[in-house]
Amino acid sequence: MRFARSAVLAAVFVCAACGLVYELALVTLGSYLIGDTAGQASIVLGVMVFAMGIGALAAKPLQSRAAVSFAVIEMALALLGGLSVLGLYAAFAWLDLYAPALVGTAFVLGMLIGAEIPLLMVLLQRIREQAAGSAVADLFAADYVGALLGGLAFPFLLLPAFGQLRGALVVGAVNAIAGTALVFTLFRRDLSRRSRAGLGAGAVAVGLLLGYAYVVAHDFEVTARQQLYQDPVVHAERSRYQEIVLTRSVSVVAGGAGDLRLYLNGDLQFSSVDEYRYHEALVHPVLAGPRANLLVLGAGDGLAVREALRYPDVRSVTVVELDPAVVALARSWPALRDLNRGAFDDPRVRLVHEDAFAWLRSAPARFDAVIVDLPDPDETATAKLYSVEFYTLLQNVLAPGARVVVQAGSPYFAPRSFWCIEASLREAGFATAPYHVDVPSFGDWGFILAGGLPSMPADVPPLRFLDADVLRAATVFPPDRGRVTVEASTLLHPRVLEYARQEWRNY
Repeated sequence: MRFARSAVLAAVFVCAACGLVYELALVTLGSYLIGDTAGQASIVLGVMVFAMGIGALAAKPLQSRAAVSFAVIEMALALLGGLSVLGLYAAFAWLDLYAPALVGTAFVLGMLIGAEIPLLMVLLQRIREQAAGSAVADLFAADYVGALLGGLAFPFLLLPAFGQLRGALVVGAVNAIAGTALVFTLFRRDLSRRSRAGLGAGAVAVGLLLGYAYVVAHDFEVTARQQLYQDPVVHAERSRYQEIVLTRSVSVVAGGAGDLRLYLNGDLQFSSVDEYRYHEALVHPVLAGPRANLLVLGAGDGLAVREALRYPDVRSVTVVELDPAVVALARSWPALRDLNRGAFDDPRVRLVHEDAFAWLRSAPARFDAVIVDLPDPDETATAKLYSVEFYTLLQNVLAPGARVVVQAGSPYFAPRSFWCIEASLREAGFATAPYHVDVPSFGDWGFILAGGLPSMPADVPPLRFLDADVLRAATVFPPDRGRVTVEASTLLHPRVLEYARQEWRNY
């Protein structure tokens, strides 16, 4: 009897772990595809918790056939949960139905998860009757500890070992095995011959479907990913932090040369056809002042570092890039390495793989110039890097007379976001000088220089795009792209995130 109770509680433990993994998988997929981590988490968790209540009520009529019902629910949960990431990725890539598919999937998963506990309670009481309070305590203790295991296993085991698609399929298989094994071993006598045959056939079918999906998952992901990009994908990987994709195509603009493009979580980072416009405008004006010791935040592709290293009097460049995978790609992918001219192998470059916000709180040195080339503030994780608090921390690492430049997005497509970044810099105590240039792959793109007016260094190396006349023109904003009055962005009120989402969605 003790063994039987332990087996039921073990099943509760495993099912809880699987259920939490399904939730985390949906949230993570949404953050990769949509970028709105807080929004995706709110939708998934809110819908699933609500549906769990519905599922618990719906399980009442099933308690008379608890064993059969539990086995069927676990097989359905294993199949839907295991295939959920694959199905939602397909809905995003081909059907443009991601939001309704996410809500529907979260609701059905929540209902199935909610139906588990009442049925398991009935099975536990069939082994040995006990007081309701004690039974509930045992059941929920196993449930909560199992949730802890699932929460830890997802980011630290499943994602690194299997990735998102196959990780969900593996968990689905575990879910199916745990549910059917419990019923076929401890509660076999509760099953009619017909029920045993039906459940056995169902278990085989679920196993075959999950196994087939596991085998074809890689090819499916490659096909679905290519659907999202105009040009052929030549490299793709999911790092711990983001999806990294390189595409390459023959470009008429480049005279037949390959157009290499880098995407992070689906957002374009550069096109090799015109990246020189962006990086010349970003780097050279900030180096018109002191520049012996430079700090570069972001820029893991090495292109901004390439421009900074063109000055012989630059003695050191500290690059703080969160994702080592981006830097590894910039060092190893031949076409990208040619583009950045092996910038990270220069002895003057020091790499730090850490969150820029956390690193600034204990930065060990002071810098003559800072280049802030971070991803756009359209995700929860990046919004803090455009806040008053972040720019205040930045003040602490500046040497006297230091200058700072921040890539600030498009003043044309996202004017409120652009001017919010400028307002946040001013709120942190910087004197600001905004400017903007045309980068064909991006459109009109803006930068904000702090600590001086935009000017060209006296000893600027030969450039393809930027000169003193172009830079003077870049500081002029026509009336239809003039200053927009907005409030600064803070950690507790990330206005820049709100603006960026609204404006790019409208665009």
